[in-house]
Amino acid sequence: MSKNLLVELLVEELPPKSLKQLGASFAQLLADSLKAQGLIAHDATITPYAAPRRLAVHIVNVAAQAADQAVTQKLMPVKVGLDAQGQATPPLLKKLASLGADASVVPQLKRALDGKTETLFWDTTVTGIALTDGLQKALEEAIGQLPIPKVMTYQLADGWSSVNFVRPAHALTALHGADVVPVSVLGLQAGRETQGHRFEAKVNPIVLHNADSYAQQLQTEGAVLASFAERRTEITRQLAAAAAHEHLTPVDDDALLDEVTALVEHPNVLVGQFDAEFLQVPQECLILTMKANQKYFPLLDANGKLANKFLLVSNIRPVDPTQVITGNERVVRSRLADAKFFFDQDRKKTLASRLPELDKVVYHNKAYTQGKRIHSVCAIAKMIGAQLGGNELADQAVEASKLAKADLLTDMVGEFPELQGIMGRYYAQHEGLSDDVAFAIEDQYKPRFAGDELPRNPAGICLALADKLETLVIMFIIGEVPTGDKDPFALRRHALGVIRILIEKNLAHFKLNQLIDQTYREILSITAIPNPQGVFLKLPPNLEELLLQLKKFFWERLVGYLREQGYTAQEVDAVLSLNPQHLSDIPKRLAAVRAFAALPEAVSLAAANKRVGNILKKSEGSIADVVNPDWLPEADEQSLYQALQDIEPKTKKAFAAGDYTASLQLLATLKAPVDTFFDHVMVNVDDVQLRNNRLALLKQLHQTMNQIADLSKLAA
Repeated sequence: MSKNLLVELLVEELPPKSLKQLGASFAQLLADSLKAQGLIAHDATITPYAAPRRLAVHIVNVAAQAADQAVTQKLMPVKVGLDAQGQATPPLLKKLASLGADASVVPQLKRALDGKTETLFWDTTVTGIALTDGLQKALEEAIGQLPIPKVMTYQLADGWSSVNFVRPAHALTALHGADVVPVSVLGLQAGRETQGHRFEAKVNPIVLHNADSYAQQLQTEGAVLASFAERRTEITRQLAAAAAHEHLTPVDDDALLDEVTALVEHPNVLVGQFDAEFLQVPQECLILTMKANQKYFPLLDANGKLANKFLLVSNIRPVDPTQVITGNERVVRSRLADAKFFFDQDRKKTLASRLPELDKVVYHNKAYTQGKRIHSVCAIAKMIGAQLGGNELADQAVEASKLAKADLLTDMVGEFPELQGIMGRYYAQHEGLSDDVAFAIEDQYKPRFAGDELPRNPAGICLALADKLETLVIMFIIGEVPTGDKDPFALRRHALGVIRILIEKNLAHFKLNQLIDQTYREILSITAIPNPQGVFLKLPPNLEELLLQLKKFFWERLVGYLREQGYTAQEVDAVLSLNPQHLSDIPKRLAAVRAFAALPEAVSLAAANKRVGNILKKSEGSIADVVNPDWLPEADEQSLYQALQDIEPKTKKAFAAGDYTASLQLLATLKAPVDTFFDHVMVNVDDVQLRNNRLALLKQLHQTMNQIADLSKLAA
């Protein structure tokens, strides 16, 4: 008989940053195991529950016993299982005994080839597993496979045994309908009792009526919203309502919302405030302090400016919340006072005065110090600035680069590393430096994540590119290449940042490989200067290979980036096959390829292009660059030659003007002459002069068609 199933593990407070994943994994792993054992359907409805002190899952229509299954058991080769008289050998009898059978089934055995070997098979029926056994197996598998970042070892009640789990477990509930399923795990026997809220539960313990009453009983009797998703929705609703009452907006932070959802069972949003004098501190500092240390939701006004109010999510609902609010206000006041102290102290020293200390900070023990790294970044930024905007921009980029890492030595960044760059901008503005330089210091780390904004001014672009390129080249030189999912220096993110800046800022001045080579040369010129700290950059013998590896690394990131922009694998392959070095050009090429592919002539032309390419690859010797029209005896090859003479200047003109779409659209007129050429003209004829001239004609056709992309990649 099928009934709904409820399984819950009651534990001590789970890690809040892992709770969402733990809840989803516990439910999915348990369900997957029950599916594999035939106890639930593949489309069974699964409802996960995850609260600070519990992991649970509700599954509909779980069978008390899985259906019997007809199976074919492979036994052993015939020559091993049967003797010369066809009687069962001891090995076969032993195998049958392990399967619960005896010699009486030998006449029922079938012979069939397994590869080249004649083998014995036994058709039998396997009794479906009972829910008790199946759930026991599923529980053990789920607990063993949970993505637990760090397990705890704790003693059981007997004082001798110990088990490993993410947190000590105190109760196990397993209900099939209204019946307890007698399973055990982590030293616990399944029952029907669970615990509600530590302080606000109406009843403790809560005796569950059946599997379907779990969520309702926990909410009404235990003051617990068991569903992570429902609790998150309720917190979001309360945050919006409380903020609207104050005519403010809470800071949008999904990670913080998930973490707070994992910290409370009975959410209650309250409004607190702090002294307005703290608003003199940069709002990024205050916001980070409130979010990171206190898990509060800062409030912003209509202009995005921080207000001196915040929202806290309490786990209790007292009639008078005054004490809860004042207690939190007292704590946040001391936190904000620390931030103000750091800010005031930091401004007593200039950024430039901190630079000598960077000579004592090792950037990497195989490279050099942060102080020397500044010289490398300055040189690279100057080179980029000179190409992008001349000497004035180069000077701005150098000024920003010199001060870019100075805020690493400030108290504020020491307390909150996430503020590096941001605090540098504030301190630079405090010192009266130009906004161009100040914002460049802040923007050096952009883009910091997928979808993040790019540097806002040319100096910031120069510094951001220099910082990322220097990191990538140095890390590849010293062998810190990402492997698998390991990327401790975020080199994938750095490469993607360079790609995004070059493309999205339309920086047509730069070729990617050339930029990498220039970066390496600037680093080499700086590291040649003796280092008083004794940390030197040692160049490996396979340096050229490593730089090629870095360029390939960039290309792999570029492919992924373009696919995320919605381009197909064929479109990306067609454009990148030509190895275009001006990345800013690539979106226009892709748009042109997409427009070309929509033409009715595109399929035929792409196939012809592929055919031409194959013919040229197989040809022996060099092919002439110029076609001799006097050696084109066939009318169809004359037609193709004339069509090329007409269209080639037009495609080149459109290409030179950057109108790639028009350049490719012009190729549509080649369909008819190309088709008739291949229908009536033989290229590889015995006459060497005639053959070579026809190959030259195909070479010209190939070059005309493939200026923007390798159109053969569009062929099916």
